[in-house]
Amino acid sequence: MQRQVLIQKAEKVEEIKRLLSKYRMVGIAGLHKVRASQLQELRKKLKGVAYLQVVKNTIMERAISELKELPNVERLKEYLKGPNLFLFTDINPFRLSLILERSKVKGLAKAGDVATEDIVVPAGNTGLSPGPIISQLSSVGIPTRIESGSVWINRDTVVARKGEVISQSLAAVLSKLGIKAIEAGLSLKVVYDDGLIIPGEELAINVEDYKRMISEAHLEAFNLSLSAAYPTAENITCLLQVAAQDAYRLALNAGIPTPQTIKALIIKAHMEALALSSTVPID
Repeated sequence: MQRQVLIQKAEKVEEIKRLLSKYRMVGIAGLHKVRASQLQELRKKLKGVAYLQVVKNTIMERAISELKELPNVERLKEYLKGPNLFLFTDINPFRLSLILERSKVKGLAKAGDVATEDIVVPAGNTGLSPGPIISQLSSVGIPTRIESGSVWINRDTVVARKGEVISQSLAAVLSKLGIKAIEAGLSLKVVYDDGLIIPGEELAINVEDYKRMISEAHLEAFNLSLSAAYPTAENITCLLQVAAQDAYRLALNAGIPTPQTIKALIIKAHMEALALSSTVPID
């Protein structure tokens, strides 16, 4: 039996070594408080994109130790703490991080959970009948009143700040109010990308901010190319329009007749003739 276990461990180590060598990137995500249903859904979403493996840290550590040819891979050992999911893939690490971020869902809080953002209980009708709920709400700082046979919350109330630990009493209140306050899902702890170690916090991106920054950069580059008269596929129409306007004004000022300027030149000559005639005395 002992021999069989050792053989299975050795085979698993070899499998992990093959995966580490096959894919350009491996991500490590913590499995703490991740539901089985979420993991199953994520496997479906990443099918054909990433290969997911739940592996014991000791197995992964041994595989890493035996892969001397992979640069910096030893540094992954620093992140082998607690239960982990390993994601092997060839896609961009920022794309993988974004997929995991968008896969997170809101769930009911439990005692001991840490608030992932400020938790606000909104004002309004709770739909609950007066009773013990009034003292429970009051115990977590939520002001109430009784109206039309229901318990109402007087104003929007922040019951926990981001990073604070949720107490048993608060978890019970949030559950009764049906408020899903905790964001649950996978977050990357680290990524090994073809020799580069990228901590999870450096992979978090705000897509809307980046869209705005790219849009602003594009506009600035466009204006610069116009100012420098540097032709590109994007600005050639504007450059031709500017050139046509400059040529028109130059021809007009120089009195050069062209199909485009002749009408304006005649009008200009007529106006100058009128101005001149007004200064010449009539006998």
